[in-house]
Amino acid sequence: MSFRKERLQNFKRPEGIRKELLYDEKSPEDIKSLFLEVLHGGVSGFCFSIYEEGQKPGTIISDAQVRRRMQILKPYTNSVRSFSCIEGNELVPKIAKEFGMKTLVGAWLGTDKEKNLQEIMSLIQLARDGYVDYAAVGNEVLYRKDLTEHELLEIISYVKKEIPDIPVGYVDAYYEFAERPAITEACDVIFCNCYPFWEGTGFNDSFEHMQQMYHHALMAGNGKKVIITETGWPSQGQSLRGAEPSNLNAMKYFINTNLWAIDENIEVFYFSSFDETWKVGPEGDVGAHWGIWDKSEKLKFVDGHIS
Repeated sequence: MSFRKERLQNFKRPEGIRKELLYDEKSPEDIKSLFLEVLHGGVSGFCFSIYEEGQKPGTIISDAQVRRRMQILKPYTNSVRSFSCIEGNELVPKIAKEFGMKTLVGAWLGTDKEKNLQEIMSLIQLARDGYVDYAAVGNEVLYRKDLTEHELLEIISYVKKEIPDIPVGYVDAYYEFAERPAITEACDVIFCNCYPFWEGTGFNDSFEHMQQMYHHALMAGNGKKVIITETGWPSQGQSLRGAEPSNLNAMKYFINTNLWAIDENIEVFYFSSFDETWKVGPEGDVGAHWGIWDKSEKLKFVDGHIS
């Protein structure tokens, strides 16, 4: 989807001026207008939030549910990222392709070897059937210590042999690719998650920090393509050191990230599309508020008081 940059000329910063400083003279309504301008202009990609209220991983998801959420996202992006290939998640790339969208399809790996095998074989079949543009073998598996590096390398090697025409990578925090050169070497493309919030970075430094994260992974990749598979900012919840959730910060982070991605021609899958209540468990109250749409699939930030 082309982005009409000429519509944003009033917001272009002078060379060398930090983008955050532009917001000093902007009212909340100004920021909301720019947020909508960026969103409607079209963004690189969204992480597909599949679970509704009362659902969580393990819930079997229907075709109708995936299709409804895909219809909401389609006007704003041409790419989606999925996180699993079983329990209805395999419908995400299939329906995305019906909508003419690109896909980054992930096999979720954990400690359950039987489920891991199901995920891997489903990913391979989806790729062979033409539903996969990028294949992600695992998501933060090493961060969680669910698999050893050797185990993960064996799985990546197997998947690459089975789908040789599809770029294969592994998703993890940006710094893992410098610390684990064997994993980096095995990947066709580097899939890195970049979260200034989770490192306690205050909003005014968040954009620069996110860029540093990306370039850290870029240097580790030694010429390989790097895609930001997750980055975002929560709108509500508990602060983490200097990182404060708020509607305004969430909008400004969305604007900064997506204008930069356009300017630098970087692929970004923004986290996330919809709020998911189940994430309160693993991430605390802030985990439920990363979406651009709320848990009822209503676009956030556009009605009522903004703070």
